[in-house]
Amino acid sequence: MTSTDLPATESAPMPEREVLTWETFPDAVRDLAHKVVDSGFVPEVVIAVARGGLVPGGAMAYALGTKGVGTLNVEFYTDIGKTLDDPRVLPPLMDTSELPGAKVLVVDDVADSGRTLALVMDLLEKQGAEARSAVLFTKPRTIIQPDYSWKDTDLWITFPWSAEPPVTGAKSIDA
Repeated sequence: MTSTDLPATESAPMPEREVLTWETFPDAVRDLAHKVVDSGFVPEVVIAVARGGLVPGGAMAYALGTKGVGTLNVEFYTDIGKTLDDPRVLPPLMDTSELPGAKVLVVDDVADSGRTLALVMDLLEKQGAEARSAVLFTKPRTIIQPDYSWKDTDLWITFPWSAEPPVTGAKSIDA
């Protein structure tokens, strides 16, 4: 049967994706943590970029033995391949008053366009933090090269924490 013989109700094949599973996630985090340790950088604080960086950020804090953990909520992607014009920091805002001079590791899931990571790194630089960045995946089009990356890819990525749609009845306050 050729693709032209398929019934109209069958959907087209899904584009190729990079898939991170719950089974491979611990190894990815440990590999990334080794890169940080091997560089000699010892973060005092891990900042997870919400939402995609929450799970990797927490895992990195454990892998590095870092107890200081914070989050910055940044919205940019609104759907697969759809973004706002510019990334924006959302409330609640993290208290950055104790960051001047602190060694901070910013963790996110992916440096895709890099615009979210650039926004966060710029914000922390203005606060006087010595910040470095770590991501699970880096795309070739990123405008900022992360200090540490587990893997390079040009594919759309499926992460285990966002592979399924929200549960029926769940709603965002933004909806």
